[in-house]
Amino acid sequence: MNDLQSSFAIAQTLQRVVRYVAISIWLGGLMTLGTNVAPLIFRNVPAPASADAMILVFLRFDRFAIAAAIMLLGGEIAWAIGSKVSKASALLRLSLVTIALLVRLIEAVWLAPAISALHRNGAVRGIGRLGESLEQLHRWAEATGKIEAGLLAAFVVAVAWFESRSARSD
Repeated sequence: MNDLQSSFAIAQTLQRVVRYVAISIWLGGLMTLGTNVAPLIFRNVPAPASADAMILVFLRFDRFAIAAAIMLLGGEIAWAIGSKVSKASALLRLSLVTIALLVRLIEAVWLAPAISALHRNGAVRGIGRLGESLEQLHRWAEATGKIEAGLLAAFVVAVAWFESRSARSD
């Protein structure tokens, strides 16, 4: 193996590491918060402390998820440029990551701050006009979280599929 091939192999390995770390942080964090942390906190910590805690958790998670998303998108751009796959394959993976990032940004920039503001103003889910708004925003946040997780799961499947095809052709 010459120096150029060795450098390319190292770059490919680094790109894979970035991909797997980023998707683990993003999708793993999303699944952990949605399926374990939030239900546990809301079941066992009395209101309004439960909402206060989860607002802080989700605001912190948004930062990590967006950083991971940007790392993943950058890695996928590098993969698309450096690999010998079809444009359709590259476009599929890039689209899944980009749309999932846009969904995360909607949650981070609009939904989480709006939920936090309503909570600070004394809204209780389902009670009164503010509570109805809070309930609606929570439904939107849950739906966008599921969409985001679905897009990321589809991305993981696409990566596995492309890597299995690549391994068979080598």
